[in-house]
Amino acid sequence: MGDTLEFNEIYQEVKGSWNDGRLRLSKQSVVYKSSKTGKVDNIPAPEISSANWRRVCLGHGIKLSTSTGHIYKYDGFKETDFEKISAFFKANYKVELTEKDLCVKGWNWGTAKFSGPQLSFEVGDNPAFEIPLNNVSQCATGKNEVTLEFHQNDDAEVSLMEVRFYVPPNTGDDGSDPVEAFAQNILSKADVIQATGDAVCIFKELQCLTPRGRYDIRIYPSFLHLHGKTFDYKIPYTTVLRLFLLPHKDQRQMFFVISLDPPIKQGQTRYHFLILLFTKDEDLSLTLNMNEDEVEKRFEGKLSKNMSGPLYEIVSRVMKALVNRKITVPGNFQGHSGSQCITCAYKASSGLLYPLERGFIYVHKPPVYLRFEEISCVNFARGTTTTRSFDFEIETKQNNQYIFSNIEREEYGKLFDFVNAKKLNIKNRGIKESMKGTDGYSDSDEDKHDAYLERMKEEGKIREEADGSDESEGDSDESFNPGEEEDEVPEEFDSNASESESEGEDGDSEDESKKKKPEKKPKKVVKEKKERKPRKEKKVKDAGAPKRPMSAYMLWLNGNRERIKSEYPGISVTEISKKAGEMWKQLGKDRKEEWDKKAEEAKRQYEKAMKEYKESGGGASAVPKEKKKKGGKVEAKKSGGEKEKKKEGGNESFKSKEFISSEESSSESDHDRGSKRKASDDDDDDEEEVASTPPSSEAESGSD
Repeated sequence: MGDTLEFNEIYQEVKGSWNDGRLRLSKQSVVYKSSKTGKVDNIPAPEISSANWRRVCLGHGIKLSTSTGHIYKYDGFKETDFEKISAFFKANYKVELTEKDLCVKGWNWGTAKFSGPQLSFEVGDNPAFEIPLNNVSQCATGKNEVTLEFHQNDDAEVSLMEVRFYVPPNTGDDGSDPVEAFAQNILSKADVIQATGDAVCIFKELQCLTPRGRYDIRIYPSFLHLHGKTFDYKIPYTTVLRLFLLPHKDQRQMFFVISLDPPIKQGQTRYHFLILLFTKDEDLSLTLNMNEDEVEKRFEGKLSKNMSGPLYEIVSRVMKALVNRKITVPGNFQGHSGSQCITCAYKASSGLLYPLERGFIYVHKPPVYLRFEEISCVNFARGTTTTRSFDFEIETKQNNQYIFSNIEREEYGKLFDFVNAKKLNIKNRGIKESMKGTDGYSDSDEDKHDAYLERMKEEGKIREEADGSDESEGDSDESFNPGEEEDEVPEEFDSNASESESEGEDGDSEDESKKKKPEKKPKKVVKEKKERKPRKEKKVKDAGAPKRPMSAYMLWLNGNRERIKSEYPGISVTEISKKAGEMWKQLGKDRKEEWDKKAEEAKRQYEKAMKEYKESGGGASAVPKEKKKKGGKVEAKKSGGEKEKKKEGGNESFKSKEFISSEESSSESDHDRGSKRKASDDDDDDEEEVASTPPSSEAESGSD
């Protein structure tokens, strides 16, 4: 058998709520660490007096009693764990692990036994239920009745409010009242705060950020009392988890943070952190309300009767001695400006993020403390509003996400090195150098996989296949340009020169009036045509052609879509894509290579099928053919597959501005027609030439 035994997913009941954690049995001690709060129970091996193995609602559990009067209960063991745990206890702790059954008869008449810090209600020799007396908030007596009220836990779905015990009206041997004796036994161990006696010391008018206001803090031996103008709070030292002393970024103020579990309450508001703000230049001389012998005996040199110094040092020193916990301060992290914190925003409120040796803490609204051991991964993301900042995202193992935004870009290198040194999982590892450079915040997304973009591309391909016949209708909007409507008017008129000679003669009078307008700006028209880029031709979709192969990611997504749906019931389509993208990023290199090979194989099959398809004569129908006009001359294909538009009241089509600028043959053919009309009608020579020549030809003739 090894020196230690370790068990995961072991549960501890805390005021009606089950908190999971890890239990380790070693030769020296029994250690349990809560996954939720990080609180550690350390039970030295010599103090263990008895151990019971019981069947409970979460499988099997262990109940440990110590010589100091404490009781610890841990549930979640398997039945097969009994033998090895029993042998370990017998070999290392010299304690026999005995089996103890609970009474499940449902009787409500039995014997109440007080055993250390708990009340056990037994039916026969078996306990029916046990009440930890430190959960009792109040005890009231009546005629033959004792009523217990309990502290409430916000994390518990169902809370026990009170329990009433009926005490038979018989007098004890000493003539005492059994009801009062029962109540006194409960109150002696209950967590009932009574402000009796004098305070050890009082701090006047301290500035408190959460809960907001100025409070007098009275320090009692077992609790501290916050007395404000409107509210009072009593905080037992047993509810204090951690103490933090954090310097402000301005180097003139200090934060003193007290982490609480359970939190203090004000209506429906819960304060898990008590945050005090001090100025460094504020000094205090304090005298404890105790004599020197009592101070030495109680605090063992941690405090003295008379103390003086900065106010924040005095408060933190007193709290450390009374709570008996270490004070956490920032480690060796230094930001771009030399401070030990980073300015950022969380939930639209600006604050400070402190990277500590074992976690992150954000102050102050709302305060957040995240331990490294509960962090699943971190992510560096671009700022949503400007490229001069970035976001720092933290995801916990409980699938909670915390986004600290608007962090200055200069802080990135320091924060990345800190996270990397703490060996935290970084989602977008590998883009550190690009972010440090001048172009680190460019708009390119080539370095990261975008599942949503992939899905949009796939849906676009499907729609393109389905709507291939309607592609010309989609081009009508692209050719619309409101800024060039004036230039279209003369060209639309000039395009009518390709109509019959009779129509040209009828419009001679109008041509003469418009003759000067294109002649005034010949250079401008030519310049615009040179700058205009020819529109790309839209390929005609061939329905019979082989389908393009999918990428490695899309192949993986199609193969794992149903598994994602089953693991996350009720997930939407967009959430599936987002989750799939995250899973693809975390996929191992070997797994990705497997899908890459499948994608390459699909690509080879596609190329082979496409080659066979073309050799068999496929794809010829997809090439747009040249159309013939009524006059027998060939018309060049139009860019983008644009349909010919009919002039109102006419039977012939007109040429668009793009067609005239991109096809030189059209101007030459129109010039030939103009010369033919000149030979037939000598009287109207000038007018015919103007009407039949497009603006480009007029510019050339003008230059001649």
